[in-house]
Amino acid sequence: MTKIFAHRGSAGTHPENTMISFYEAERVGADGIELDVQMTKDGKLVVIHDETIDRTTDGTGWVKDFTYQELQAFNAVYKFANQYGVCRIPLLEEVLEWISPTSLLLNIELKNGLIAYHKLEEKVIEMIKYYRLESRVILSSFNHNSMARCHQMAPDIATALLYMEPLYQPWQYARLLGASGLHPYYRTLSPLFVQKAHANQIAVRPFTINHERLMKQMFEHRVDAIFTDYPLKAKQVKK
Repeated sequence: MTKIFAHRGSAGTHPENTMISFYEAERVGADGIELDVQMTKDGKLVVIHDETIDRTTDGTGWVKDFTYQELQAFNAVYKFANQYGVCRIPLLEEVLEWISPTSLLLNIELKNGLIAYHKLEEKVIEMIKYYRLESRVILSSFNHNSMARCHQMAPDIATALLYMEPLYQPWQYARLLGASGLHPYYRTLSPLFVQKAHANQIAVRPFTINHERLMKQMFEHRVDAIFTDYPLKAKQVKK
């Protein structure tokens, strides 16, 4: 049964990667939530997609150049300013504390492709273990070296490889790195691809599936999960 992950929360209807976006995803019955993690100047783990705060907040600059306290001055309401008030950039810890008593799954994307945040993997894994969420978390990244490291450090936490271009036999590559999932750009997918990945015990979770026609197609392909900005719509289409 294909699961529905709310991409950066219910990002199509609420400010992405904010607590209200995650609350909405739970409210509409998503199976899980996807979010992105970066690190502040003082080593705090914050939930934000871009390496800079320019697109999603009313500030400018690199996440790595601000302390967590400084980042709290900015409003991450993004393009929904006329609908919602002030939304702060959350700490990963805040999200884990909130998600812990729920039954939601969680995909944490490490944003370490452009900036090699010092000890990002260690800190994220430590926090997942603190909240005992090992069995409900999938770690993913476009940085596959990082995923191999995560698997070595914490083989009990699932890892998945994000990628954009078609790869040759990516299920073999995934197994080589100890990953249990592939998170491909949906255009690289075919029914045969899904079958082959499944034959190799590798889960397939394409991104980002926002249109009804695409949702239907992915459900028909029997992918393990989809990432969507519109979890409510995806649930309705799935029905």
